[in-house]
Amino acid sequence: MKIHDTLMPAFDAQITLEMAASTVYRQLAIEMDVQDLPGMAAWLRRQADEELVHANKFIDHVVDRGGHPRVGTVEAPAVDTATPLAVFEAALAHEEKVSQSIRDLYLACEKEGDLDSRPLLNWFLDEQVEEEATVGEIVAQVRMVGQDGAGLLRLDRELGGRPGGSTEPAG
Repeated sequence: MKIHDTLMPAFDAQITLEMAASTVYRQLAIEMDVQDLPGMAAWLRRQADEELVHANKFIDHVVDRGGHPRVGTVEAPAVDTATPLAVFEAALAHEEKVSQSIRDLYLACEKEGDLDSRPLLNWFLDEQVEEEATVGEIVAQVRMVGQDGAGLLRLDRELGGRPGGSTEPAG
């Protein structure tokens, strides 16, 4: 089924938001690199890559349904973070923004009777629950560690162990 023209702006906005999320995570990774926390920086870079996978999933969905997706303007993020806690709180706030956008897209598709978008959007709804929980857990751990240098370095090492992946959507 061809994607309805009235939904194209919403899909384009979601694609752009996923690309923006990648840029936000890249900037947050830079902040952690500057603070000599390479594990946190690596985790954030991998998250940036995952956001591109998400954008590609939306692009593929629209193209497969005869649409012509367009990426909007992706602004450089205004990130002024002095601490790992501020970095991960910023990441959590951005995940919450993405989650709300996906819920809004889901509702727009429901209003239009676009049943063919349900599988994709259900996947993203589940994914966002996981994303918010993961980043929320990191925020809680950084809060627990506080100013304890040894604890922060252990957390940095743990986050650096996250495996990387491709920016192409899986099968």
